[in-house]
Amino acid sequence: MKNWLYVVLVLSFIILVTGCSGDSQSSSESGNEAALTAELRSGESGKFAPASEEKAEQNNANQEKQASTEITEINQSARKVIYTANLRIEVKDYQQTITNIQSQVAEHGGYIVESNMSGESGEGSINGFVTARIPQSKFREFIKIVEEGSSKVNESSISGQDVTEEYVDLESRLKSKRVVEKRLLSFMEQAEKTEDLLKISENLAKVQGEIENIQGRMNYLQNKTDLATVNIHIQEHNVQISGVNSDELNTWDQTKQQFLKSINFLITVFSGLIVFVVGSLPVLIFLGIIGLAVFLIMKRVRNKRSHKGS
Repeated sequence: MKNWLYVVLVLSFIILVTGCSGDSQSSSESGNEAALTAELRSGESGKFAPASEEKAEQNNANQEKQASTEITEINQSARKVIYTANLRIEVKDYQQTITNIQSQVAEHGGYIVESNMSGESGEGSINGFVTARIPQSKFREFIKIVEEGSSKVNESSISGQDVTEEYVDLESRLKSKRVVEKRLLSFMEQAEKTEDLLKISENLAKVQGEIENIQGRMNYLQNKTDLATVNIHIQEHNVQISGVNSDELNTWDQTKQQFLKSINFLITVFSGLIVFVVGSLPVLIFLGIIGLAVFLIMKRVRNKRSHKGS
């Protein structure tokens, strides 16, 4: 009996020890699992997550940079710039220069807006002004041709006004107004009351007027950007004779002018005498007859006195 009791006690002690060791092992395993899980999570948040976030941010930055580059390229190719050029040139023959400019304007697909001239030919005092509109793709070539055809270029400048932002804003406003117009037209079709119809018509007329103003401004900007404006100031100068001093040339010119003035004076005097004589011929004949009669009378009186004295 004691042996059996001893056996039971030993078995109970073994089972108890085994259970305690199993609980401690399971708790240690669960602790290890929790620690491992925490470590993985900390690794993901501390090591893997930042790497993935940096990579994602880098990809986003590259995409934004690429998109920005594409937008910039598109904007550069579609920019709206109004170009204006000013030229001040000296030429030898004003009329020939004007003819050449008109010909070049036509060849480059442009047209003359304004042309005027002042001064007298032959005295080196002709001044002129020409304003031409030239397609933007050809206006620099046109300017070069005009400069090469002149004897001297006193001024050459090109200025540009970027109106891209204004044009894009007008496009956006136009789209918005088109949408409003479309809605008002649909409301008008659905309106049943006269009061509603009148109110919609009033708003529609206002929107359509704004659309016309926007479209007109866009057309103006489009024309100004399609065709560049070239202002040309032209001054004619006489050709200088090589090898002759300017003072000598002036002296020779003055001599010729004085000679011509002298001849003109003599012609004027003789012409005046002829006019006077011919015009006064009746009076001169009458006076001549009277003078001749007086002379004959006085001569006869002298003859009588001489005969009496002898």
